[in-house]
Amino acid sequence: MNQPEVSRARPGRRAEVVCRPRLAAEARDVAAAFLSGLEPVPPAVTRQSVLLLVSELVTNALRHAGAITRLRLTAEGNRLRVQVDDPAPARPWGRTPDLSGSTGGFGWHIASRLADGITVWDRADGGKAVAATMPL
Repeated sequence: MNQPEVSRARPGRRAEVVCRPRLAAEARDVAAAFLSGLEPVPPAVTRQSVLLLVSELVTNALRHAGAITRLRLTAEGNRLRVQVDDPAPARPWGRTPDLSGSTGGFGWHIASRLADGITVWDRADGGKAVAATMPL
């Protein structure tokens, strides 16, 4: 993974980290470090929700698009935005989860429940961006 560019948050200011993780675990590590640098540090339940949201969005991109071109976490005020860019144009959709566990289908539903808004748009490079917002 490339070294993330991090700006530290102070109360009332914007903080951001941008990186290109190869694995969901790397993305979670970046997100955990980012959240720890916020002032005030979000409560444990919020941090866990953010880590799960990051994990699901990154895992979906890796599984369905084959790669991530960028992960961007932005905190401003009491809001957090998680953006995952990938090289595939196909948009995510909620399918019926496979309860046997062999084909998944849970990620988009989980992300939709954790975020209070998700936006998907096409990128000029032919891929897409998925951005989810939630309160801190």
